[in-house]
Amino acid sequence: MLKNMYLIQDSKDLLYVVLAFCILWLTIFLAWFIYYLAMIMRQAYQAIKETREKINKVDEILKALKEKIEHSASYLALIGEGVKKLVEVIKERSKPARGWSAPGGKTRKHSPPRRDRENKKEK
Repeated sequence: MLKNMYLIQDSKDLLYVVLAFCILWLTIFLAWFIYYLAMIMRQAYQAIKETREKINKVDEILKALKEKIEHSASYLALIGEGVKKLVEVIKERSKPARGWSAPGGKTRKHSPPRRDRENKKEK
């Protein structure tokens, strides 16, 4: 009934066993390769997703900034006039007096030196 109980009887059987192990290792390698390829694709997808979110945030910030600039542009002329008036007021206040009036209503260009003032007080 049983002719031969051995697995390998000739070289052809040995070839089939070696081919079976090679196919097994090839299958394991392909499964490992597909797994790592899927992980790389997942990381790339996450990076692209995060980049899109950041770009959207920057876009929202730019839109908000644009709206603020557009709204403030209408007040720009008014602000410019206010600054101009402010500068004029500051110029008027910072102008030195042209002269000082001495007793008798005479105007002098310069004030007398300090020691002359002190000498006059002592006398």
